[in-house]
Amino acid sequence: MKDTLYIGSMEIPSGVKINDYYEVPKTVYKIPITVLNGKQDGKIILITSGIHGGEYPGVQTAIELAQELCAEEIYGALIILHPVNTGAFFKSVANVIPEDGENLNLVFPGTMSGTITHKIAFSITKDFHNIADFHIDLHGGDVNELVTPFVYYPGVAEQSVSNMARECASVINCNYMVRSIVTQGAFNSAAAQGIPSLLIERGGSGLWSRQEVEVYKEDVTNILKKLCVLDGEPVLPKQMPKEIRNAFYIDSKVNGCWYPVVQVGQIVKEGAYLGEVRDFFGKTLVEYHAPRNVVVLYMTVTLGIESGTSLIALGILD
Repeated sequence: MKDTLYIGSMEIPSGVKINDYYEVPKTVYKIPITVLNGKQDGKIILITSGIHGGEYPGVQTAIELAQELCAEEIYGALIILHPVNTGAFFKSVANVIPEDGENLNLVFPGTMSGTITHKIAFSITKDFHNIADFHIDLHGGDVNELVTPFVYYPGVAEQSVSNMARECASVINCNYMVRSIVTQGAFNSAAAQGIPSLLIERGGSGLWSRQEVEVYKEDVTNILKKLCVLDGEPVLPKQMPKEIRNAFYIDSKVNGCWYPVVQVGQIVKEGAYLGEVRDFFGKTLVEYHAPRNVVVLYMTVTLGIESGTSLIALGILD
């Protein structure tokens, strides 16, 4: 008989599905969790959503998958957190945990001696990454951003880890898969521990649509079939995502008003004008141009921009 699954203080017997709240130790923070422990052996898959609480398409996708899937159809186990950052979810706050103003995705693997954000990261590392065989992190444009659908796979990891993640990225219905060359983020932290992982981006601007969620659910279902957690073969996209080996991120050099002239998903030639930041009197403070031939992966779409915050992310087209 398949083993009981232990997560923190929770015990999930074989063949059982539970809906509960995971209590982050040494805090009052609770994360809604659904665990499906199948009757058959297989991989343990962690799905996280709402690490940035305003990225609603990923959160709604996780909520619906948690409702629709049954333990009887799972080989191995499926753990779904929906969402992680409940504070930002309810307050529509971009990027950070409202209680301490820190970006959860930047502090992994975390520490129990830090702020609540560090404690959440540490707890996910300890209680979830330590038992997972694969991590799917559902993101999207935050309340101040918009993205073209794409997926990151870890590029700073053991080759076997990176290769397995890349194989799973190839079954996702999006135009681009981007090799991540940074070590920050929950999915990159998992990869550093030897756990293949993906970060999927879809939607944004504080909105979600039925179409986005349906495609997002197909993406996740395809990955689960690829990993043999669900029966059946993945429904392959008509065209495999184009691989981007390097991405370039532009942060604002000043406070001001942001006026982009490009759209997400647009292909832009080297040197082309991307947009500018102006002051409150309409004076141009800084102009921004494409450093190479690039595609616009995501960008800030709000008018106000602070110095040092992200304006635009560009995938370099070889």
